[in-house]
Amino acid sequence: MPDLPTPRDAAEAALFSECWDAVLSYADLCTAGSTAAQQLAREAFALGVRETREAETGMRRGAGRRPSGLPRIPLLLTAVRTTAAAWEAGGQGHKLDPDLRLWLNSGKAARYTGPPLRRPIALRGLRDMQEPDAALLWLAEVEALPVRAVARRLGLDPAAATEELNQVRGLFRDRCHRNHLDTPLDAECRSYVRLLDAVTRSPAADTPGDLSRHLATCVECAEAAACLRLHGGGLPAALAVGVIGWGGLAYLERRRRAVEVRLGAPRPEDKDAENEEVKAGAHKARVVRNGLLVAAVLVSMLALAVSMMPFGGTGDDTAAAGDDRQPVADPRPSVPSIDATGSASASPDSPMPSAGGTSATPPHDDPDPDPEPQGTSSSTAAGDTPGPGESGAAACHVQYDLVNEWPDGFQATVTVTTVQTLDNWRVAWSFRDGQKVGQMWDATVAQNGSRVTATAADYNKSVPANSSLAFGFLASWQDKNSAPYDFTLNGRDCTQS
Repeated sequence: MPDLPTPRDAAEAALFSECWDAVLSYADLCTAGSTAAQQLAREAFALGVRETREAETGMRRGAGRRPSGLPRIPLLLTAVRTTAAAWEAGGQGHKLDPDLRLWLNSGKAARYTGPPLRRPIALRGLRDMQEPDAALLWLAEVEALPVRAVARRLGLDPAAATEELNQVRGLFRDRCHRNHLDTPLDAECRSYVRLLDAVTRSPAADTPGDLSRHLATCVECAEAAACLRLHGGGLPAALAVGVIGWGGLAYLERRRRAVEVRLGAPRPEDKDAENEEVKAGAHKARVVRNGLLVAAVLVSMLALAVSMMPFGGTGDDTAAAGDDRQPVADPRPSVPSIDATGSASASPDSPMPSAGGTSATPPHDDPDPDPEPQGTSSSTAAGDTPGPGESGAAACHVQYDLVNEWPDGFQATVTVTTVQTLDNWRVAWSFRDGQKVGQMWDATVAQNGSRVTATAADYNKSVPANSSLAFGFLASWQDKNSAPYDFTLNGRDCTQS
């Protein structure tokens, strides 16, 4: 019998599951089809988990800080880029977006893994920060989560989170300024260092014409300007492109769009378009990648006062006539389970709804709950009768919580308290109004008509006596969304509150 995952493995899996939809979203941008996106995301996710475990083991043994110096989400996104490069080198480049293949074989890609002093300023600045500070900056600026949601995730005081974020922005600016000074610059670039620092400090400062022309032609100075200018809304684009590289701007727009959809609060000008997407159900509007890129570049142009960002971009495969691809959705991620060796798995046939892109508005303080799903993949499960090794006589109590609801979907959590020790568990229930579960985390899901069965993930099968298990899911509804009924645990009835 294989060893059960330790509590550390379970906690680690729960943390990394927060990152899966981000990994899948970027993998979708990097690939030429949905199946390839799932494969790339799984391989990159497993790679990132293994590297992080090895690094943290080295830290405990006194080897120092995490080698990458990046928080979890950007670390895993760079693992996607690394895996894509390995595909290209290993003869699997046909699975990748054609524009990404060109980028991988250019000098732009080499900058991200080349000599440290030649890497993008944003990447170096983020790596130089303490990981909690870097995570706060990334979640608020790139993932576009509301400040209160970020505070909850990182265990910060919500009342002080906004001020702390402002301090972290200033810290990032200082790190980037220092890294710009450390960069081997030619005489012309060196002559603009002080002026660039002064101009980017003040929102009211005008950019001299000669500096503006220089920024339009010098990649490194333009990157520095984007990182040093904390006002004007250009910081998220500077982080996304500087850390991720190819497709960073389109990724940024996808993440903002995903948060808007999850929170159910689109901008007024996008409300009609959003309603049309809601009615479309599983056939929601596709991502037109060039449109995303244009919108993001316009934002960066205003922020940097240059004609365009010097690198980053996306393909146009979703816009081609007759293309039957459905881009991967951020709002409804399919998350892989993680075993004790760091391998990840997910069903390649998992639903892959679409995502789109809108404005790049700055993060805001919002009372809504953290919209990021956390957990494992959806897959087929058996029925809810007790099986070998399961505690069939479990007595239990169920609490069903409707976390969020929008016109055709909702998010809910189920918490089950058991009086007996469980070696495995299976929770089942029935819906009254035809609701359909799309994705589930911290369990795998199967649905037969109105009956839904949630089966334990590999890392949370064991539940001590008088303890609770919990999982969440996203589902669709029409006309009415009554609470489910007839809950069972391993085939035994549960009481429900």
